[in-house]
Amino acid sequence: MYYASGNYEAFAHPVKPEGVDNKSAYIVGTGLAALTAACYLVRDGQMKGEHIHILEKEALPGGACDGYKFDNVGYVMRGGREMDNHFECMWDLFRSIPSIETEGVSVLDEYYWLNKKDPNYSLMRATINRGEDAHTDGNFGLSDKGAMEIMQLFFTPDEKLYDKRIDEIFDEEVLSSNFWLYWRTMFAFENWHSALEMKLYIRRYIHHVGGLPDFRALRFTKYNQYESMILPMIKYLESYNVQFHYHTKVVNVEFDIQPDKKAAKRIDILFEGKEDSIDLTEEDLVFITNGGCVENSSIGSQNTSAPFNSKIKEGGGWDMWRKIAAQDSAFGNPDKFCYDPEKSNWMSATVTTLDQRIVPYIKDICKRDPFSGKVVTGGIVTVKDSNWLLSWTFNRQPQFRTQPKDQLVGWIYGLFSDKAGNFVKKPMRECTGKEICMEWLYHLGVPEAEIEEMAENSANTVPCMMPYITAFFMPRAAGDRPEVVPEGSVNFAFLGQFAETKRDTIFTTEYSMRTGMEAVYTLLNIDRGVPEVWGSVYDIRDLLNATVQLRDGKKITEMEGLGFKEKLALREVLKKIEGTDIEKLLKEYKVI
Repeated sequence: MYYASGNYEAFAHPVKPEGVDNKSAYIVGTGLAALTAACYLVRDGQMKGEHIHILEKEALPGGACDGYKFDNVGYVMRGGREMDNHFECMWDLFRSIPSIETEGVSVLDEYYWLNKKDPNYSLMRATINRGEDAHTDGNFGLSDKGAMEIMQLFFTPDEKLYDKRIDEIFDEEVLSSNFWLYWRTMFAFENWHSALEMKLYIRRYIHHVGGLPDFRALRFTKYNQYESMILPMIKYLESYNVQFHYHTKVVNVEFDIQPDKKAAKRIDILFEGKEDSIDLTEEDLVFITNGGCVENSSIGSQNTSAPFNSKIKEGGGWDMWRKIAAQDSAFGNPDKFCYDPEKSNWMSATVTTLDQRIVPYIKDICKRDPFSGKVVTGGIVTVKDSNWLLSWTFNRQPQFRTQPKDQLVGWIYGLFSDKAGNFVKKPMRECTGKEICMEWLYHLGVPEAEIEEMAENSANTVPCMMPYITAFFMPRAAGDRPEVVPEGSVNFAFLGQFAETKRDTIFTTEYSMRTGMEAVYTLLNIDRGVPEVWGSVYDIRDLLNATVQLRDGKKITEMEGLGFKEKLALREVLKKIEGTDIEKLLKEYKVI
């Protein structure tokens, strides 16, 4: 497996891998990484669909990319996915996945046309004082000292950040800034999360620094992620007769570990509660989704809370990874990520408006008509003074194909599930859907006397608790995640957010899909390049642009704390570049 960039490799079709007709594949899970692996086995690996078996413990596919209407509960989206135009593996695959809405069109086509016609941006990024504009005004509000802390992190070698927390690197200059408000609510970072992941994110998305305040860098699907991404992949795989096995829980994978090679030899399963196993040869490829950010998640209802299930479930994704990791040190260290759900949980809630009473409050804040079919909030609106650090969003409506035209479906999430609310004096994790809605309505500015009745009759709200949703952000070191294809592997790979590829950053659709592509390309030795991560971190134009934007447009001549000698030295440097392309470049990007 090798990496490539440019369109020479991008548009090529690989030759059929040698011996693929004699191979079979077993894929653990139906999340985005697993389905991607299956799609690449079919498209580029040219494996027969009948030879591909997808093992899913639930009754429905999709993993964390869900979006369902449950009987007697309502619409539920546990999370939301933000994408950008440089998710290279994602678009490489989705150009080949047919739309399930329009014949002759790919998922990429419909996504591209939608976001060209209706580009995303926010008109209200943050509120305060019950619906008032927080007047962050698109500024990061960083002092030069704070900007230097971020720059220092940017240049710190990975090895020096192993097991380090963000609050060990940044002080209050950064942690109290608008920059951190934008960053932590967009990506769900906490102060105690990994400084290494923070650094990797800054480097990966350096070209989007200027788009953080208003989300203009983001793109969204037409509907919820299940209907827009997962269902087209399922239909594509079914058209090739790929075999889906639901109610099939993989509890362990047994390996034959030799000094010079490692091979998966058996998959232990529970099928509809009965123990069974699948014996493997080296011709049987195994793709393992280890861990899981939505493991132990639970949903409540309008009148019930969502239980906080913090104990690792026997036979669940974390338990399976523990059993696998016990067999070889190359298989990672799951307890680095799942040891303390108090540090990795947050809550979400899906709210459906049932009449028009809440709509004007949404409209007043987002400055758009939510029934237009176009961008509504343009990303999350963060309630700056919320005890829960509440954020909420309404993407393009309808979010579900079955959604009534006079209803809106939106999404709320809170980073601090253990804190009492500002209006509902209870921790978010103890609240029913109605109570979460009440807290949200309070921050929208609904008169207090109307809040409870409106939450009862004008909305249906479904809470969801996710104890391990940011487990992948926990401080870590090299080796804590297994390589996508560990050294010596002859027939197995790891997939998803807890597999290690140094080419990308976690908690994105792209990361999941990249692991799926790299796994298939490696195990089948497919002779075509895996798209390289977009190289903005090596582009001087993006670096200059981000440097200026991080300082809210201030030029280097306006740096704080420059003494007489520093100003004199800077003046001499600027004289030396007069009349050169360097001067032109620095002026173009407003550095000078």
